[in-house]
Amino acid sequence: MSERILLTGAAGRIGTVLRPGLARPGRVLRLLDVAPQPPAAPGERVEIDTASFTDPDAIRAACEGVDAVVHLGGCAGEAPWETIRAVNIDGTQRVLAAAVEAGVGRVVLAGSIHAAGFRTRDEAVHGPLPADSSARPDTFYGVSKAAVEALGSLYHSRFGIDVTCLRIGAFRPLPTVPEDLARWLSPGDAVRLVEACLRVEPAGFRILWGISANTRRWCSLSEAEAIGYHPQDDAERYAAQALAGGDADPAAPRNHLVGGGFCTMPLG
Repeated sequence: MSERILLTGAAGRIGTVLRPGLARPGRVLRLLDVAPQPPAAPGERVEIDTASFTDPDAIRAACEGVDAVVHLGGCAGEAPWETIRAVNIDGTQRVLAAAVEAGVGRVVLAGSIHAAGFRTRDEAVHGPLPADSSARPDTFYGVSKAAVEALGSLYHSRFGIDVTCLRIGAFRPLPTVPEDLARWLSPGDAVRLVEACLRVEPAGFRILWGISANTRRWCSLSEAEAIGYHPQDDAERYAAQALAGGDADPAAPRNHLVGGGFCTMPLG
């Protein structure tokens, strides 16, 4: 039996990792992005669609015949409010509406730790910070990711689709600064996390921290582990490199706040 997965933002940093990482026998990946993408390699089962998920007609067509949507597209950092709203909020609503219209039963939404950026270590003194801690966004970008979570909750409650929102941490090949030691998400673990989201039953709504099994983490992984996520990487292995990038003092704002430096950057 074949399975078809739509990846929006497929040419982005996470999308280019998930493209080979999610390849499975019997699975076709439909890759949607406005940016050019490499053609299918020999033996690769992909469908390349050059379009924007913010285009209602394009996203409706992209959702036809797919079993799940992994929505990665959007502004990946702080930007003017009008841009953030149009792309991250309005665009995500269009993706969810198109998924429901096409009868897609599962959506994975790329959220961000910045939806809860003003959460602090003080809230984790009796245990790791729960994945569903209420939003405390640190930027317009963080607000948009909090809105993405709210939209996911709405579309699950209204239409019964399975929705997972990932509060993705510092996704990069290796941790590079002290705060990454707590919030790094390795490329390999990103694949493992999304794969777990595509397999979980029964349908529900959940918010998960998107981080690796970091020794210094203070955000909970138990919720993600409960759906079958088994992270294999730890930023501690690269601690010397990361600590060369600044102060590791837990009381320093960059290490004390979930959102780190986003909590002080100018809005917009």
